[in-house]
Parts: sequence; structure tokens; C-alpha cells
Amino acid sequence: MNFKNYSVIALAVCATFTVHAEVDSQLANFKDIERVIVTGSRIEESLDEVPASVSIIDNKTLTQDLLTSAEIQTMLALHVPGMGAANTGTNTNSGQSLRGRSALVMIDGVPQSTPLRNGKLGIRSLDPSVIERIEVIKGATSIYGNGAAGGIINYITKTASSEKALSGRVAVSSSFSTVKFEDSAGRRIETEIDGTLGDFDYVVSAVSDESGVVRDAEGDALGLTYGLSNFKSDNLFTKFNYYIDDLRSLQFSYNYFEGQQDSDYIAVEGNVNSGIKSYAIENIAGIDVPGDPQGPRGNHNARLQYRDMEVLDNTDFTVDAYWQKIENVFFYHEKFKDDGLGFVGGQSMITSDKTGLRLNFNSIFDFDNVEATLIYGVDILNDTTAQPLVDGRMWTPEMDMDNIAGYLQAKVIFDENWVVKAGVRQESIEIGVDDFSTLMICNPGKACTVPVAVSGGTLKYDATTYNVGLRYSNSEVFSPFISYSEGFDIANVGSLLRNAKFNQLSQLDTEASIVKNSEIGFSSRYENIHLEMAAFYSTNNYGGNMIEDASTGTYRLERAPQKIWGYEAAIDMTLTENIDIGFSYSWSEGKNKANDTYLDGGSINPPKVTAYANYQASEKLRLAINYIGVGSRDRFESVDGKYSGRTAPVSSYNVINASASYDLSEALRLSVGIENLFNNDYFSHIAQSHTFTGWNVKGKGRTMNLGLAYNF
Repeated sequence: MNFKNYSVIALAVCATFTVHAEVDSQLANFKDIERVIVTGSRIEESLDEVPASVSIIDNKTLTQDLLTSAEIQTMLALHVPGMGAANTGTNTNSGQSLRGRSALVMIDGVPQSTPLRNGKLGIRSLDPSVIERIEVIKGATSIYGNGAAGGIINYITKTASSEKALSGRVAVSSSFSTVKFEDSAGRRIETEIDGTLGDFDYVVSAVSDESGVVRDAEGDALGLTYGLSNFKSDNLFTKFNYYIDDLRSLQFSYNYFEGQQDSDYIAVEGNVNSGIKSYAIENIAGIDVPGDPQGPRGNHNARLQYRDMEVLDNTDFTVDAYWQKIENVFFYHEKFKDDGLGFVGGQSMITSDKTGLRLNFNSIFDFDNVEATLIYGVDILNDTTAQPLVDGRMWTPEMDMDNIAGYLQAKVIFDENWVVKAGVRQESIEIGVDDFSTLMICNPGKACTVPVAVSGGTLKYDATTYNVGLRYSNSEVFSPFISYSEGFDIANVGSLLRNAKFNQLSQLDTEASIVKNSEIGFSSRYENIHLEMAAFYSTNNYGGNMIEDASTGTYRLERAPQKIWGYEAAIDMTLTENIDIGFSYSWSEGKNKANDTYLDGGSINPPKVTAYANYQASEKLRLAINYIGVGSRDRFESVDGKYSGRTAPVSSYNVINASASYDLSEALRLSVGIENLFNNDYFSHIAQSHTFTGWNVKGKGRTMNLGLAYNF
């Protein structure tokens, strides 16, 4: 490993900030909302001091959304401008981009994404009931390293909420289709205890969630590719804090998540070009369905943190040691057949083991009329990722990555009104790959690929990224900012390797992709109105578009320069003491700069509008409604009346969800949530734009969720 030049970072984060607060006993005034984030700079800082845009989903909002659905992809789409709409009823975030690019998903700073071989399953990596808040940094950023070309989604987990020795919560609920009840009923059980014992506090949570058959607006079972029908998930979460003294603390957390589909239904696969939707039917004939249950077999996340708030004069020190292990199983496919070896198909899975260490220092200096903060440290990460088949064959070879990065960020506040942030990060990566042979792929109706033997070796990546931003915060009525930030992305190396056409690893283009993001925006607060707007322009020297080989039906990574641009706006208002509403709009577009062609639906999501209203009807009764509307996008011509890849046109659609909760007593709460209230019959933008067999699955039809929660 080359450790040279690792003094670095800065961060001028990007994104629009929105907070959608759930109504509790009294609606919160926006001026009273605690506007503090930790993801952007690794320390707590006020949003008023961030020359960038950030979206926050607080615990009240998450709790409100859980009354309707536990699909975290949908929560992000509803509350984060710039985040694409979700493909409801599936466990993948493929096609759901953040400002046209992939986001790095983290749990308390521990990466869940697999940038070496991005399987687009990272967003659904824990149960939302254990999340205290979600912080979304939009736009390219390198503060946490590789994989954050579109930004960062950080799930910050719960801490003890009570000073009592023991308190807790038990909740049960059931969701079912109101269109066709048969086989659709599921069940969900949440248990949580927390408390404080002297210098020690704790949280322990266990969640078990099992769905029935998920149905569309016509009552048909949704397709099984990435499906959530008969999907059982279990989540175990623990967090323990020990306060050594007033300045020093030790924290340990562990989260286990598994979620697999094991359905007796069988797939009826259509596609966009055939005009036939993909759905599933009862397996009355008892057909033997090949393959293992799909989904996370068991994702482990452990983190140990030590903090000293005064390791030196005016210097805070934090060290995080973490470990993560995932095993995500994908759907069975005939393309993996090999008659010579006796395989009629196969099923891939992504495995990843990460161990990391983060050392972070925060020093504060006060001068005349100037306050300066220096954040600096070193990140060390080992990531071993591969994509084998369940039967033992290897599709993407094992990649053993060693990554070290140094960073330095400075924040200066002068005249109490101007905030300047600037910094640099030096990234150094080595990836070891043993000798391997590519796998023969035989898509139905296409020619089989020819396996290629590749001599292994070491890939090396080095990059320096810079960030700078400026914000004026003297006036709440108009607080503008401007920022420039760079992100580092090694462009899904696993996809390049599994489609290798060369015999030597050294022939692979190892130049890192540097994503450059410029942004301008402002926030405005006047009485009970909060408005935020931002516009961005993003470029990179190497893109990550997947291009289809028409002869084989396989996909290769296109490394061509790209540009993506767009804008976002959000407004939140407290109308009365018991009513609060909000709206947001986001639009983006992107092109391949080499040939001036539009980027496809795998990157660019259609325009999106969202709205919500919360109503405290009485002391005990709370009502909420939210809306998401997705616009149309048609940028590509068909060939012989057919579309390929992710180029099919998208038609607009609208979905409205509603929920209500009623306090039966001080400790007991009854709730009801309805997803797709008006049973709108639609395909998501992902199902419309992606032409792959089995992907054109309709969105969930009207689904009701009944729940009962007891707090003690």
C-alpha cells in the first residue's frame, strides 16, 4: 500500500435541507426544531453553519411513516428532494438515484454499500424502527471515501431515551391488501427496551416482520424479482454507552438484519416491450421452483467508539473501529446455465467483509471576531468483496481492497455571519485480484459469452479531492450559500472484471473517477414558513452507465464523461397550532458528454413532487397524509419498435398515503395506515424504464396496516 500524501479532506457538503415533523401532542414550530447534523463534518454542527444542503428525516417523521409502511426506500423518496421515487414492493434500490448518482449508505458511519460491486441493496439494510434520524448529504463528497458520487445516506441509530432504569415499547401490526385479501395478511412485531443505570445506558431492540402476498391494484401478486411477497425480515439491534467521566465515553453497537423471500408462488414474467406485466400466481401444480430464498442472508454491523472531549487543549478526539459482513442473494436466472457442467441456471450473491478504523480530531481556535475549527484524521479500511454463484461458480472474482485516506477540513466563522469551509482528502487504494476466468453467460435467445482467462495482480488508485463553500447566516429571511465539492469513485470495479475482455489485469483502466459538484442555494425562514432552494451542476471524467451488448444481452460499464444538472425546492409551513403542511419539487437531467446523448433511467429519475399534511385533530387523535407524484420522461428512440436496457419511456403517476393514530390511554396507541389510498393502478418509473425480463412489476395496490403499540 502506498501511504504517501495522505494529509487531506475538506468537505463542503451539498443538498437541500428539509425536515418534515410528525404531529405529536402539539405541532412543532420550525424555529424550535433542533437543526444539528453530524454526518457532514463528523462532528455536531448547526445547519446554519453549513454552506451546503442537507435533508434530515427525524424520528417523529419515521414513526409516522411506519404507520403506513416499513419500506425505507419510500420514506427517503417522500422526504428527500433529489432522491428518486422507489420501486414499491421490491427490496432493491436499483434505479433509485440521488441526484442522478449512487449514494453511499451507512449505519452510524459504517458503510453498507458495496462500491466494489454495487448490488443496489444497501438502502434496505436495517429496520427503520431502530433509526433515530436519517441525514442525507446530497452531491459528490469524499469525506467518507469511495462510493459517495451522489452523496451520503447515514442512518443514525437510537440511543437511550429515558433516564429510568427500564422503559420500553411493544408494538404489533398487520398489513394486507384491501383489493384482494387472500394470502395477503402479514404480521409485524416490534420490541424495544432502554434505560440508564448510573454511568451506563443501553438500547435493545428486536423486530420480526413477515409479509403476505403483496398485490397490485388489480389484485394480482407482484412479480418475484426482488419481490417482497412472503418476505420475512428480522432485525436485532443493541447499543451500549459507558460514560467513563464527564469528558470520556465508550460506545458499542451491533445490528443484525436478514430479510429473505421464500414464496410458494411462481413467476409469470413479462417485459416492457411485450406489454405484459410481470406478476405471480399460485403454484397449484406444485412446480419445483429452483433457487434459494433471495435477499440478505444475514448482515452484521458492529462498531466500537471511544471519545475524549479534551484529549488536548480545545481538541476533541474520536476513534471508531467497525466490522461489517453481508451476504445478499439475488434471484435465480437461466443465463447462468452451463450444459457442459450440468447447470440449468444459477443464482448470484454479493459477499462483503469490511473492517475499518477511523481516527478523528476536532480542534477549536478563537481569535478576535473569528472562530476556527480544524477537523483532521485518518481513515483505514479493508474491504473484501466478491460475487459468486450459490452453486460455487465465480462470477465476479474476489477483490481485496486496502484503503487509507488522510483528511483535513477547516471551518472559519468571521463577523459572526460568514461561514467558510474548505478542505482536502487524499485517497490511496490497492485492490488485489487473483487469477480468474470470466463466467459463461447464456441469455435466452442470445449468443453465449466466451469465458476469458485473466491473470491477476494489483490495481492502484490515488486521488486528491477538494472542497470549498461559503454561507451567509446573518438573516433568517435570506441565508444564501455556494459550494464546490469533489467525490472519489472507482466505478464498480467488479462489473469491469466480470465482463473482462482482456487477459491481464494490468490492462484494466485504473484511473479513478472524480465527480465535481457545484451548487448554489439559499434557505429562508419567516414566521412559520421555511423555504429552501438549490441548483446543482455535476460532472465526472468517467461515468458508470451500463451498456447492453445486443448479441449476448450482457452489460458492460461505460467509462465516458458525464454531466448532470438540476434543481430542488422545498417549503414547510405551520398553518395553525394543529396543522402543518409541506411541498417539495426536484428535477434533474444528465448527458454523456462524449456523444451528447441523454443518460438512461438507471441514473436519471423523472421529476418528482411531494406533499404532506399533519393534523392534530384532538389531544388523542392525529391524522396525516402524504403524496408523491412522478413526472414523465421520454428521451430515447425505439429500435424496430423495441427499447433496450433502461431507455423505455416513463409516464407520470401519483400515489397518496394516509394514516391515523388514536391514544386509547397514556400508554396504549391504536393506528391505521393506508398505502395507495385511492388504489392507483401504475408502474413505477423504474418498472417502466427498465426493459429487463421480470422488472415491469406494478406498484402496490391499496394496502392497509393496522397496529397497536404499548409504551412502558
